[in-house]
Amino acid sequence: MPTNKRDYYEVLGVSKDMSDDAIKKAYRKLALKYHPDRNPGNTEAEEKFKEASEAYEVLSTPEKRQQYDQFGHEGMSSQFGPGGFKWENFSHAGDFGDIFESIFGGGGGGGGFSDIFGGGGRRQTGVSGSDLRFDLEIEFEEAANGVSKTIKIPRMETCETCNGSGAKAGSERQTCAHCQGSGQIRASQGFFSISRTCAHCSGLGTVVKNPCSGCRGQGRANKTSKVSIKIPAGVHHGMRLRVTGEGEGGAFGGDRGDLYVVIHVKPHALFERQEDDIICEVPISFPLATLGGEVDVPTLSGKVKLKVPSGTQSGKVFRLRGKGVRNVQGYGNGDQLIRIVVETPTKLNGEQKELLQQFAEKGGEKIQPMCHSFLQQAKKFFGK
Repeated sequence: MPTNKRDYYEVLGVSKDMSDDAIKKAYRKLALKYHPDRNPGNTEAEEKFKEASEAYEVLSTPEKRQQYDQFGHEGMSSQFGPGGFKWENFSHAGDFGDIFESIFGGGGGGGGFSDIFGGGGRRQTGVSGSDLRFDLEIEFEEAANGVSKTIKIPRMETCETCNGSGAKAGSERQTCAHCQGSGQIRASQGFFSISRTCAHCSGLGTVVKNPCSGCRGQGRANKTSKVSIKIPAGVHHGMRLRVTGEGEGGAFGGDRGDLYVVIHVKPHALFERQEDDIICEVPISFPLATLGGEVDVPTLSGKVKLKVPSGTQSGKVFRLRGKGVRNVQGYGNGDQLIRIVVETPTKLNGEQKELLQQFAEKGGEKIQPMCHSFLQQAKKFFGK
């Protein structure tokens, strides 16, 4: 991206803490001032109009605005490509049409500005397929290690009978008589001109006289399809994966939509995930906690031996490096945290009770419901 570009906030005359409504108002003011139809033959006004539209495109889109605030114009290269901002990058043509609605009034079919934001009177090449969402539930281990899944989704597919044309076999689509095949109905008032999408042909420029029996002229039909999805290792619960071109099929030559798969990870009986780390509670006996020893602990890659030092207290956490979940961005593995839970025996026979009593007496302890240090603190608190 060029480095001599003006700051987008400066272009619109707003500060960085301005609301979305304030940014839209600022752009509306500049758009009215520098619109090419209000400044015929004025290349400087046309450039200012384009500059303001580029700034509005970035600052009115939360993701782009955040990226711009962090990286400046360099962060926009991935958004607009090597050639910089082009009118096809402008995603708010509908909003722009709404801005001028008060000037021109309603009527004449739906749509927005095509004269500026689409090439002026240029008809659509087809109807694009809609994006779809699919909620997929997977196991904890599948999320950690990655997995391939095949899912079935109901969606609109390009009609195989007419290949998406909508016309009956042996017939063709006819030129729309209302827009003469342009797909646009043009209206002018003063300095401004608007091209609205033709309501009769939906901007296609052609209509069906003899509809296909398979899709009734729609160019698409309902079908259940199988889609293979590769889920990368390390995905989180709620993460959304985009599968390009697996949404609904387009009609009349339009592009396919995309499929967005939302991941839902089932809870695990032993493991709890925290970012890329795994937390696992491991119960051990009172003698093992007191005397020390080894215990087998489960990990995603199998059992490992954990050395438990003598005198280990309940709640002690041990860390197993690299035994957590692989980072979904490829930044290595997290750790596994082992939280020790010392189990207190609940069923003792007479001999065991006697030995435990001797153990306490030899240590100079009195059998009390609370440890000595806690009782001392409690006495100070209550002033006794």
